[in-house]
Amino acid sequence: MANDKQPSSPDETPVIDNQAILEGLPASVFFQAVEHSPVAISITDLQANILYSNRAFTKETGYQASEVLGRNESVLSNRNTPRLVYDALWGRLKQRKPWSGVLVNRRKDGKRYLAELMVAPVLNDDNEPIHYLGMHRDVTELYSLEQRVQNQKAMIEKAVNAANVAIVLLDEEQQIVLDNLAYKTLATDMAPQEPSHVILRAIQDEMGERLETIRERGVGFSNFEISLDVGRNHVQRWFSIDGSMIEIGDESADAFFAQPTRRYLMLVINDVTELRKRQHTERMNALQLLIAEEEALQSMREALNGALYQFQRPLNLMNAAVRMLEQRKGDEQAITEQVIGALREAIAAGNDAHDTLERAVPREHPGVKSSINMNELLRNVLELSTAQLLKHGILVDWHPPLHMPALIGYESRLHSLFKQLVDNAIEAMAASSSSRRELSLVARVEGGDIVVTVSDTGPGVPEENRTRVFEPFFSTKPHTNQGAGYGMGLTIVQEIVAEHLGTVHIDPLYQEGCRVCVHLPLGSGRK
Repeated sequence: MANDKQPSSPDETPVIDNQAILEGLPASVFFQAVEHSPVAISITDLQANILYSNRAFTKETGYQASEVLGRNESVLSNRNTPRLVYDALWGRLKQRKPWSGVLVNRRKDGKRYLAELMVAPVLNDDNEPIHYLGMHRDVTELYSLEQRVQNQKAMIEKAVNAANVAIVLLDEEQQIVLDNLAYKTLATDMAPQEPSHVILRAIQDEMGERLETIRERGVGFSNFEISLDVGRNHVQRWFSIDGSMIEIGDESADAFFAQPTRRYLMLVINDVTELRKRQHTERMNALQLLIAEEEALQSMREALNGALYQFQRPLNLMNAAVRMLEQRKGDEQAITEQVIGALREAIAAGNDAHDTLERAVPREHPGVKSSINMNELLRNVLELSTAQLLKHGILVDWHPPLHMPALIGYESRLHSLFKQLVDNAIEAMAASSSSRRELSLVARVEGGDIVVTVSDTGPGVPEENRTRVFEPFFSTKPHTNQGAGYGMGLTIVQEIVAEHLGTVHIDPLYQEGCRVCVHLPLGSGRK
């Protein structure tokens, strides 16, 4: 009859009498269970002489039961297992405790294999050992597989660490799972900022929502290049980034059948600074030629515009004289008409000359808009002005941000804009009697604009002239005999800023000299 007694509470566990169960089973059940067990089993006396071995033992070792009966377990030893292993085995057995470990065994045919062995003492009612129970299985293939995995892991780590590129693996929370020596070196250079976080922010700025799409779809990207100012000295370095999505199965027991995956992002960061430096040198040489050509054209434009400006005044006076003579009456009418005719001929000739000069003024060709790195552009301007800065003993204070979004604009025109501002600042400080000569450049993102300020410790601009300095032919500098290029510098600055739909003004709150503030919209500008 079934036992209908239920536990008195949910937490109460029924007591099972194992002894009663064992007594209720015939001895043949235990024998058959051991005999047909898939694990090799042997029973020995206290000297390790074999008294019984099952079928799996025969299959595993090649020895029939009759061949090992009475023989010592050492018949399976390959004689190269360290003595310390056996000492540990017998030490545990003497303490009446089981031992488990791996031995190198030898089959009957001489083939060696790794045996994962568990030996336990069989105790009598007085808790004294009377036999030993041994169970073992061949784990050679498992060991080979584990060793192969470890070897491959070691070789991969060695190859990855030897690579000249920085490699980092990030999980879905952007935590580092794996990195190599090159990445660790880069992390040291960029401390306290984490390189992967800075790079992902830069990629996010450029791609927007596309980075999330890349994660969701499991696709990657390649040859994504960014420029960063690294370290305390803000050394500019260029990096080419490749990104790959890697799906890895869950290693927990719960995921054995479901096999959910997690997506990891692997970044391969290649430092292309030396290549970009060589390209930069070639580009700077070309830029110097271009700026020299633009300065020559600018001087010509200033000279012709100055001539037009001066030529217009006598024409205006002659026009006024004609109008006055036309209004006169009296006996001098004939003489007046002759004078008017002569003046009209002079005016016509003057207008023709004015038109000829106006057509001779070279026109601006800003070129094609491109993506501009403001840090790099300002660095180029300072590099072009290095000789003048050193000549006049001017200290440059410039701390570029680590990363700035790209500005769409006319690169050569923006070079001219900031070089004009830097040159004006250098001239102002060179003409000043002050011993403190400092030039400061600051670039930042403010709202939707890139804001660049150029500050100097020169004499500054009086309040009444802060708007007039942007007018043609107005200057606070004394007249010189250096040519006709006088008075158009800040006018050209304003013209270039207007081309990019920006604004420029002199900071009225700056008291240590002059500070010019340029605002350039990130997403605007004429095509």
